[in-house]
Amino acid sequence: MSNVHEFTHYYGDAPVDYQLPPNLLLVWDAPNLDMGLGAILGGRPTAAYRPRFDAIGRWLVHRAIELSETSGEHIEPEATVFTNVQAGGADVMRPWVEALRNVGFAVFAKPKTEHDSDVDPDMIAHIKRRHGEGVLRGVIVASADGQNFRETLMELVAEGIPATVIGFHEHASWAVAHEDITFIDLEEIPGVFREPLPRISLDSLPEEGAWLQPFRPLSALLAHR
Repeated sequence: MSNVHEFTHYYGDAPVDYQLPPNLLLVWDAPNLDMGLGAILGGRPTAAYRPRFDAIGRWLVHRAIELSETSGEHIEPEATVFTNVQAGGADVMRPWVEALRNVGFAVFAKPKTEHDSDVDPDMIAHIKRRHGEGVLRGVIVASADGQNFRETLMELVAEGIPATVIGFHEHASWAVAHEDITFIDLEEIPGVFREPLPRISLDSLPEEGAWLQPFRPLSALLAHR
């Protein structure tokens, strides 16, 4: 039985047939990870604290190789980044998006037109699309807390599809403690950050004390009135 699945997509009036191999899918929630990283740093990340996507890409390739060896079938890595583009922000983001694509990441970009125009539903839809196509052999969600993907990941785990959350242990306690989901702190991936993150927790407070920044602005409360 072939491990390759055939699909037909339509571009204009012409159908285009292509084949997708079994894959290990990484979906990267850029807005949420930026928020979580900013909370750890206490401000906007500088270049030293921006994740290196070439390191993430190499890590994903090795994970796909390991999964291939375990399963006995060839599994391809698929790396995707989901992001919002603020009004007037295209020129600022263009070099970053092009750099991602040059590394080998696909990018889904969505205009940030409203408070609730997040990319979470698009990430979940992409995971379910690959699952529906029958090619999903593992899924990795990169999100500071991963809460919005919990139900989807649990459904996949129940079907025997391994699920991993990449995030920050300060924010993703549910995933850290979960028996069926693998949690990996982003800083644990080799080479992702040029400098160690200045992480502060209640277990390792300096004698002079430390500020613990909010995870979200107070204005976010207005969306839940």
